[in-house]
Amino acid sequence: MATIASCQRLQHAWFTALASATGGRSFGTHESRWVWLPARRQLMLMFPDEISAAGIRPGLAEGSRLGASSVTAWLGGSVDPAPLEAFGFRRGPQTCWMTAPVQAPQAWPGTAAAVEIQPPEVSGADAEELRVGHSQPRQAWHIAARDSARMTGRAYAFYPSGIAGLSEVGGIFSLAVGASSRRRGFGTALLSSAAAAAEAAGAKDLIVNATAPGQDLCAARGFSLVGRGRTYTMAIG
Repeated sequence: MATIASCQRLQHAWFTALASATGGRSFGTHESRWVWLPARRQLMLMFPDEISAAGIRPGLAEGSRLGASSVTAWLGGSVDPAPLEAFGFRRGPQTCWMTAPVQAPQAWPGTAAAVEIQPPEVSGADAEELRVGHSQPRQAWHIAARDSARMTGRAYAFYPSGIAGLSEVGGIFSLAVGASSRRRGFGTALLSSAAAAAEAAGAKDLIVNATAPGQDLCAARGFSLVGRGRTYTMAIG
């Protein structure tokens, strides 16, 4: 069964996979762990146990050197964010960790969605990140939902290999449906197809990091809330 700790490890593994696929990297500074996502010029601070200036200052300096335009800090609910606020970080969206057995979302297949490795409509940073689905061994699958030929939404199924404590846990990340296509079953289809891809890879449980609106959809499709965290963001450069 997924825990908050496994949710955090999987989120970190997902960003690490994106970084590896797009020429980024991971690094540490005084017990702070960072992931650099060059396609988005974004630096991530990943779930520190505590926050100190000694860990934040060199990380921000490295982010500036790399050319980051923004920094996002992912925090557990028990971590004091005051040191981040002193650097100019502002509170961002809440993290809503949810989990379900991998079969649960597949009970609602919804409108058609399927794995698409290289959809032609995807461009910019999104297109660069499609390379995460080309890794060997395979650990990510890009899912597209369509209304006839038009892509209406997309998501990733993620099932990493060789990470301690995550041998049976998969994730659904970056799920999004276009504003004009919402409430038409496309989000349901993405959840179902991503769950099927994760199960085929070996996952028994799923994790999703839901937004407030997405939390209602996930709850209606078999997911239950594990816990909440916080994000903080800052522009740099």
